[in-house]
Amino acid sequence: MATRKRLSPEESRSSALEAARALLIETGPQSVTLKAVSARVGRTHANLLHHFGSASGLQKALAAHLATTVCETIKDAVRASRAGLGSPREVVDLAFDAFDKEGAGGLASWMLLTGNEDALDPIIETIHQVVDELAPEEAEDHGGVMAMHENTLTLVLLALGDALMGKALARALNLPDSAARDRAEALLTESIAARAPEECCD
Repeated sequence: MATRKRLSPEESRSSALEAARALLIETGPQSVTLKAVSARVGRTHANLLHHFGSASGLQKALAAHLATTVCETIKDAVRASRAGLGSPREVVDLAFDAFDKEGAGGLASWMLLTGNEDALDPIIETIHQVVDELAPEEAEDHGGVMAMHENTLTLVLLALGDALMGKALARALNLPDSAARDRAEALLTESIAARAPEECCD
């Protein structure tokens, strides 16, 4: 009879979060329950309670997990764009895919509907950190920091809105499905162009 591999607490927690993320993407946020995740990873309900405390705790941990993985990807794309190795569109697509294909948009709406708004804090905090980390050279320039924060706010709101109802709204307005992404790309491109003259003359 095969014995189940004993996982360290860190491995068990990570395995559960990956299973929760898969469930989120496959069947939506309502399926991210302790029972469903424990069945997916072959662990007991009590085991997940030990790690997360409750379904709400699991969802908050999933939000933090998504925030970290998604924002690291976006951060890499922005750095590549600044180094001339990527484009504003790539940054936009990564941000939009994070909220759409990776499930962050569905999770955010579910958290709000179930009165668990604080579960979104990890996503908001991580995005804020990414913005600050990506603009160290603008730390002394209040206008530059404000511009970065405004760009991030616009990008995230557009990505979240598009994940929730973007395609349906675009079609109702006789616009292409990519309309919100196109608008976000234009805004980001304009912002980069506006900063370029200052940077070249420093």
